[in-house]
Amino acid sequence: MSRPATNTDLIKSEATRLGFLSCGISKAGFLEEEAPRLEKWLNDNMQGEMSYMENHFDKRLDPTLLVPGAKSVVSLLLNYFPKQTQREDSYKISKYAYGTDYHFVIKDKLKQLLNFIREEIGDVHGRAFVDSAPVLDKAWAAKSGLGWMGKHSNLLTKQLGSFYFIAELIIDLDLEYDTPVTDHCGSCTACIDACPTQAIVEPYVVDGSKCISYFTIELKNEIPSKFSGKFDDWMFGCDVCQDVCPWNRFSRAHREPLFDPNPELLQLSKGDWEEITEEVFMRLFKNSAVKRTGFKGLKRNISFLKD
Repeated sequence: MSRPATNTDLIKSEATRLGFLSCGISKAGFLEEEAPRLEKWLNDNMQGEMSYMENHFDKRLDPTLLVPGAKSVVSLLLNYFPKQTQREDSYKISKYAYGTDYHFVIKDKLKQLLNFIREEIGDVHGRAFVDSAPVLDKAWAAKSGLGWMGKHSNLLTKQLGSFYFIAELIIDLDLEYDTPVTDHCGSCTACIDACPTQAIVEPYVVDGSKCISYFTIELKNEIPSKFSGKFDDWMFGCDVCQDVCPWNRFSRAHREPLFDPNPELLQLSKGDWEEITEEVFMRLFKNSAVKRTGFKGLKRNISFLKD
C-alpha cells in the first residue's frame, strides 16, 4: 500500500473513532464549477445583509490561499439529529441548535484529529474550519464523495439524509482522493414546494435573503412585514426543507452527549416562550448557537410570530 493510501486509512479510522459520521478527501485546488455560481449568487444580492459573504471571494474558492502549500481538504460530517424534539405547541428552534454550540464541539474534535495526524504521520501543517471562515463546506464535502447537493442546497446522503454538520481540515499532505457521488433528487420538489417563504427560487439555488434562518438569525433590523404569517412558528432557524425531504426518513439519532438539549427546552410552550426572561434565556442557552441572535433578537422573532 502506498504512503498516501496508508495515511488516508489512518485519518479515516481516527475520524470514525472521534465520532464523525464519515470522512472524505479532495485534492486542494481552485473550485472552478463553484466560481460562476457564487459570483451570480452575490450579484443577485441573495446574501441579503450577510455582507461577510462578499468578502474573500478568492479564498472561498481556493483553499491554498487559506493554507499555503495545502494539498488535501479532509471533509467530515457530524450527526446532530436529536432523539427528541420540542412539544407541538411551541415556537420552534432548528434542531442543530438544541445543544452545545457545534463550533466548540467540532473544533475540539478537529484539533484532536490534527494532533493525531502530526503524531502518527509527521510534520503536517494545516488548519481546522467549522463554518467560521471563507470555506465552501458543502462544495468540498460533495467533491469528497460524502453526498450530493440537494435542491434545497444542503448536502444529502442516501444513508442518513442531511441533519449533520460539515467541517474541514486543510493540510499540506498528499492523500488518496475520493470521487463525487451522483445526484439522487430526481424529479422530487418536496423542499421547493414546502418552503414557507419560497426561498428556494430554483432547484439548487436558495435566496438567502428570503430564508427564515436568515431573518431569525442573521438579520439585525426589523423583519419585513410582507413575510408576516409565513414563518410556520420558527423563531430560530428553520428545518422545513430538511423535514420534508424523503431522504431524511433515514436520519438516526446522534450519539454526542453535548448535542443533547436542556430538558426544559423541549417542554416550553408558546406561552412560556412569550414570557421568557433574560435570566432564563441565559440559563437555557449558556453555550448554545441560539446566543447568536441574543435575547433581544429572540424576543423580536417571537413578537413577529405573534403578530
